[in-house]
Amino acid sequence: MKGKHLLFLKIFFLIFMMFPHSSFRIPHYLSALSLEETIKTLSSVSQNDRIQFRWDPLFRNGIFYSGNHNGAFSVAAQDGQTGFLLVNNTEVFNVPLPFNNKGSLDFPEDFVNTLKNTFTRLHENDASLFRVASIIIDPGHGGRDSGTIGYISENGRQISVYEKDIVLKVALSLRNRLIQTFPDKQILMTRDNDSYLSLDQRSDMANAVTVRENEAVIFISIHANWGASPNARGYEVWHIKSNTRRTLIKPSEHEFSTDITAILNAMLEEEFTTESILLADSILAGFKKTFGTLMPSRGSKENDWFVVRNSRMPAVLVELGFVSNKQDMEIMSSQEGLRKLTDSLYNGITNFIGIFERK
Repeated sequence: MKGKHLLFLKIFFLIFMMFPHSSFRIPHYLSALSLEETIKTLSSVSQNDRIQFRWDPLFRNGIFYSGNHNGAFSVAAQDGQTGFLLVNNTEVFNVPLPFNNKGSLDFPEDFVNTLKNTFTRLHENDASLFRVASIIIDPGHGGRDSGTIGYISENGRQISVYEKDIVLKVALSLRNRLIQTFPDKQILMTRDNDSYLSLDQRSDMANAVTVRENEAVIFISIHANWGASPNARGYEVWHIKSNTRRTLIKPSEHEFSTDITAILNAMLEEEFTTESILLADSILAGFKKTFGTLMPSRGSKENDWFVVRNSRMPAVLVELGFVSNKQDMEIMSSQEGLRKLTDSLYNGITNFIGIFERK
């Protein structure tokens, strides 16, 4: 993404530098800050986002990054020249430009204050928006709990394939994809190796994740299915039953009366259930887009699975396919099939986040 910004800026500033700047002059005696002082000043905007600086000496332009926001500029040919500060490729400010001072960049105070005030406003707007701050990926089973067992033929031999290995491969690949797409979000896993975790440990880990106001956590538990009939096949996504009632808000954690706590709990229960259904539908759509008719959909289903019921957040349990079915096993045991399964989950999760954060 940052490479795209630099390419855009190169084109932008090449056009900009074609026009005369003689009318954009300011007194050279105005105060300026060093690069280190500028970064320190901008860092005060947000404690959660480290300021990053990118500089292209060939095209003489640079970018400051603060979280998801950026401010781009070109360097003045001389002290006192003004020009454009471009923020997020949408807002343009005419400010005193940074200039070269004996081999080092100096940043006019007006430039720094404009960028700081703009970053502050944008971060304040971010804080008021709903966002998914954490994604918890739960590869089912692990360690001494192998889960279901399927078989594939390789060089005339029958080889056992364990559910715990299938789901871990998909989960690790999914985590890496999500980290690249959402560097500002926590991408967590209940296990990232062949270790055993109880169901209580999984839900406890999910519930221990803390977020700020207007932020949310989502939980995706990944499994592989098994059927008594070898013809049973396809993917499915489970969410909590619509009529399930849980204690999401404990009276001891708030100063509200018992009646108020009950009302708030009911509202939160309805919200989490609705969002779980939306997450399940979005993941199903991701599978359908990736697999088409190659693998059948068994739809969205309700059940009070332990990790779904005990995770106090939007949560789903995904069954990738049937290890007891030859066709599904061919998909789940091949590199291409595992990639498609990862793509399906990734597309479903990112689509849900897009909907959630726009609502």
